This record gives sequence, C-alpha cells and structure tokens, in this order.
Amino acid sequence: MSSIFFPADGDSNLTKERFDASTHADRMTRVGSVVRELAVLVGVYLEGQNIAASPLDELSGLAEAAQVREVGRITQRRRKPEAATYIGSGKLEELKELVNTVDANLVIFDNDLAPSQTKNLEEYLKIKVIDRTELILDIFASRARTNEARLAVELAQLEYSLPRLKRMWTHLERQGVGGVGLRGPGEKQLEVDRRLAQKRILDLKSELNIIQQRRHREVAARKTSRTVSLVGYTNAGKSTLLNRLTNSDEYVKDQLFATLDTRTRRWHLPGWGPVLLSDTVGFVRDLPHHLIASFRATLEEANQADLLLHVADASSRHADIQIEAAFQVLTDIGIREKDTLLVLNKIDVLEPDRLEILLAKYPNAVPISAGNGLGIENLTVAVSDILSKEFLDLTLEIPVANGRIMALLARDGEILSKHYGEETVSVHCRIPKHLLGRLRQEKEIHGLPENITTRNF
Repeated sequence: MSSIFFPADGDSNLTKERFDASTHADRMTRVGSVVRELAVLVGVYLEGQNIAASPLDELSGLAEAAQVREVGRITQRRRKPEAATYIGSGKLEELKELVNTVDANLVIFDNDLAPSQTKNLEEYLKIKVIDRTELILDIFASRARTNEARLAVELAQLEYSLPRLKRMWTHLERQGVGGVGLRGPGEKQLEVDRRLAQKRILDLKSELNIIQQRRHREVAARKTSRTVSLVGYTNAGKSTLLNRLTNSDEYVKDQLFATLDTRTRRWHLPGWGPVLLSDTVGFVRDLPHHLIASFRATLEEANQADLLLHVADASSRHADIQIEAAFQVLTDIGIREKDTLLVLNKIDVLEPDRLEILLAKYPNAVPISAGNGLGIENLTVAVSDILSKEFLDLTLEIPVANGRIMALLARDGEILSKHYGEETVSVHCRIPKHLLGRLRQEKEIHGLPENITTRNF
C-alpha cells in the first residue's frame, strides 16, 4: 500500500546532517537532524502484530514534531522482515519509484533497523534512511532543556549510534605512513572514535547515576507528603491537567513530546489536603530502550508516587493501543504494582457512544476534559478516596502546651477541627498510617488506635 502527499509550493527542501569530525566523542555520532526534510514513511508489520487501521498515523505525528514534511507512505505485511533491507524486494522497488516521484530526501521506517539494513537501504535509494528510534531521539534532542534531559538524550544517542559508526570522513584511513607526527600504531580512526564514544558513555552513565541518586533522596525526603504522578501517552493532556489542578502556567502545546522534564507542583485536594502533583515525560509505542534507561532518573517521581494518574487521550482513534503501550512502558521501567487511576481526557471532543464504549472496557476510569474542567470534581473525589486508604480519621486528645505535636499533625496530615479544654485540646484530624509509630512515642496523646500496624513509606 502506498500513497503520495504533495508539498505546498514554496516549502523548503533543506537538509542538515549532524556529522562532525570533532575529537569530542559526543559529536561523533550519526544523528540525522531531520529539520525541513521531505519524507516517505514506511511501515513493515509482521503477522499477528496488533496495529491500528492507519498504522503510520503516529509516525506521521512524530515526523511533524521533528518538522518533517510527509510526502508519501508505504506499508507492508510480512511473515518476517527481509534480512538485508527489512522490506521485501517488490516493495523496495515501489519505494524507490515513490521517492523519485515525490523528490523525497528522507525515508523514515516505523521499525528498528539494523545498521546493515540502513546501509543497504541508503545505497539502493541514494537518500538518507532513518528508523523510528532515530526519529524519536532527534525529537528528544531538540526538546531537551535541562542539563539532566540533555545528558539523558546524549547517552541514548551515543548508545544507539555506537554500533552504527562508519566511515564518514576522509581521516578514517590507517595512520601508518607519511608526515611528521602522523606515524602511529596503525589504529583505524574508526576504532579511536568508538573507544572515545564508549568512554563518553561511561562518563554520562556516571553523571546520570549521581543525578538519579540525588533525585531519589529528594523524592524520599518528600514522603511526609502524599505524591501523585501524571503518566501516560505523549500529547494526552498531562501538562494541561497539571495546570488545571494546580493553577499553574506550564508550557502546553498540541504536539508530541512538547515537554521532557518533570515538573512538581502543590495541589490542594478539596476536602483532603495538600499533595504533590508531578508531570512526567510522555510515553509512546515502542519507546526506545535507550531512552527508557536514560530517563530513569526523570521517571523517579512516578516510581516513588503513592498514586499514578494514567492520562489517556479518549478522543484518539487509537486510545486502546495507547493505553496498552503506556502500561507496557510502566512495566519496562519497573513500575508494576502501583495504585493507578485511568483518566480519560478530552471527552469534550468525543462522541457520546465512543465514550460509552471506552467506559464499558475501563469501568473504573474517570472521564474528564482538562481543557474546560469537565469532570474535574469527580477526579478529585476519586483521588481523595484512593489516597484515604492509607490514612486514618482520628480524634486525639493532646495537651494544650504540646505545640510540637500540633505542628506535626498540621505538617504531615490535616487538622479538620479543634476544640480547646482547660488542659487538653480535642483534635479531629486525618493522618497517614505511617505517622502512628511516631505519635505512639508520645505518652500524653490519647485516642490512638491500638490494633493497627504501620509500615514505612
């Protein structure tokens, strides 16, 4: 199956290749910057693979996020990939004709290609070929803003590019003859490049490990507060929901991977108290393993959260696939047993019968519209109910002079009411179970339950 999309007149057909002969290892990787290129999209899908009706729609969105103009697409179903070129010989010839017809200068595969397959395809098509992983890495590289995100992206790029280093410059010949200072052991420059890249990878992993340990300590230090983390498919509306719930003004754009960095804001949950709400990097189907590993520090918020709000774009034709993909990514990063509430977002642009179908499949989901606030009250009630499972509603008798305990209750719990007597104050409060152990050390407090065990959070 193939189709052609003709670009509008006046569109630029510029290309830029980030190849650099610098001795810096982080500049010696083949990472194609695909800005303003005209691309043909290719998808090869195996028998039994669950795909959408229009399987290349997501790849088209990723290409748009990288400022690439789609000018055609080809799909093929195969029992197994072709070893040399991934795509079958007949489709390969069709692809070449399409590339020449639309004057494309880039081919993007919705698959992960082996280095040899990329090489063979480029030699046959005479234009640049990248796969799904390289496209996502390019998007992440263009969106990284913080030092942590830049380090994570660079590590993912290097690990992806290391087996793909090849002869790109004239200095890749043996350094065995000619010229003062040029005589050496005869080591190929390519081997030097690979060794430098490997050293840079080790350095980046060390830096990110330090960041992850620091992030772990920071998150652990906040365990006196309940934490909720927004997770889900990219462009599902997580940042919009963060702004809605916390009255923030974070960057929001209808675009895949608009933000990469974790943002944490205080959310005053009505009828419950303050919690910390974190927004995390969005997921995508077949998220590259290099990125999952590199962004492990960024995802520490989700790993340590008391509750995950899994935000899904209910208006998407591929909502089911996106929900499954997000759950798979959570499994890949080691988050398997965690209280999770599915939030079906963007119901304001959804047909009623479609919402009924989704709710029949996900009966515990909460339908909302983060954009206009529809269903937000139901969401806050659902979150309060889940978080309250680990909280106790108590009435305690505390000496009036013990202001330290009152401060502890206000900081780690919620004081609902106070009634003062001559020597004691009766405090109606809601506290986390783990605080019981601390309060039991105070002999002057009365009203603590005796039959409840506690655990550390």
